[in-house]
Amino acid sequence: MADLFGTQPAPSQPRKAAADTPPVDSSRPLADRLRPRSLAEVVGQPHLTGPDGALTRMLDKGSLGSVIFWGPPGTGKTTVARLLAHEVDFAFEQISAIFSGVADLKKVFESARMRRSNGRRTLLFVDEIHRFNRAQQDSFLPVMEDGTVVLVGATTENPSFELNAALLSRARVLTFRSHDAESLSQLLDRAEASEGRALPLDAQARESLIRMADGDGRAILTLAEEVWRSAKPGEIFDAGQVGDIVQRRAPIYDKGQDGHYNLISALHKSVRGSDPDAALYYLCRMLDAGEDPLYLGRRLVRMAVEDIGLADPQALVVANAAKDAYDYLGSPEGELALAQATVYLASAPKSNAVYVAYKAAMRTAKENGSLLPPRHILNAPTKLMKDEGYGGGYRYDHDAPDAFSGQDYFPEGMGRQSFYRPVPRGAEREIGARLAEWARLRRERGGG
Repeated sequence: MADLFGTQPAPSQPRKAAADTPPVDSSRPLADRLRPRSLAEVVGQPHLTGPDGALTRMLDKGSLGSVIFWGPPGTGKTTVARLLAHEVDFAFEQISAIFSGVADLKKVFESARMRRSNGRRTLLFVDEIHRFNRAQQDSFLPVMEDGTVVLVGATTENPSFELNAALLSRARVLTFRSHDAESLSQLLDRAEASEGRALPLDAQARESLIRMADGDGRAILTLAEEVWRSAKPGEIFDAGQVGDIVQRRAPIYDKGQDGHYNLISALHKSVRGSDPDAALYYLCRMLDAGEDPLYLGRRLVRMAVEDIGLADPQALVVANAAKDAYDYLGSPEGELALAQATVYLASAPKSNAVYVAYKAAMRTAKENGSLLPPRHILNAPTKLMKDEGYGGGYRYDHDAPDAFSGQDYFPEGMGRQSFYRPVPRGAEREIGARLAEWARLRRERGGG
């Protein structure tokens, strides 16, 4: 499939002439017909192909190293790989990890060795490189190291998780970004110029079409083709009509991959950042994409205990109730309970004091796991244990003034520890004041 960026004004002195392309074939998809013919025509990725872009600088230095292109579909990874091979006059080989195995790799490597012996190098483009297993990824290392191939791998998944460390150490990772509204609009302009006719859309419908593309350059041109096919002579579609015609694309979202983790991260950080509007937006994005609502309910419970904690003890109650309400009502009625909990959590006072205290206490527990509690707080069910001092000197707190004895409960010789430090917000302000008073009484009553 063709990856699309669109066009921008070409520099007055392009680095190299445009790549040869076959005559225009109207039977080919619009996205394929409008594929850029040189890096100068690429838009949407100025950090890579602009005047100061990473690839531009690499080519200006006359040295092309192995790279991994990481980014969502329709952002130009395949097209840029082809154009790079043209710019440096390398032979271009393309394979897909979905359809290729070890035997295919061996054939490609052997062809590259033959070319190299004849004085020509090979750019090997591997689409969906993350689909290769660890052993297959390792097979690239020797041919990368001896210069047989310059590897350009493309992946939609996070290379840090999906690619071998050895492979990553030999290749630079370059990130392709989703198209924004401006670059998608440029693609539509280019399509209209190529077709010699305007899209039959009013201004709002055009904006709606751009949103439907979800940052995918190939998708926006495919949607444009559908609009042209559907329009009668002289007909202009509004936003509602265009949605009915193109049957809105599902958002780019894979519940097992980066789309899932990116959006749940955005939801969590919006709640933590006390932005209920952004949090509600990401919740709806995930629900709209088909995320399991009970998964979202569980994550809201986690947010309640991690980021709100005792600053608002009701946060956990509300999050749990929302999860149970969805479980009881189902979809779509139960989704409103998740929305209510999301807004509540984002609007609540924030504290991670319990979260921080738990981690600190866990570290201390692991370091001092062999220490016994002090004997005065241990039960003594037998006479021998009483004779050994178990329970001796224990003071019953309810019999003490203010129901507080001030005893030391840490293991002997360990000394008092301080893990929990409440914040001066919400309900924890009162908790902090109470703990401060108990600390004063403890000092007075000899408990440390």
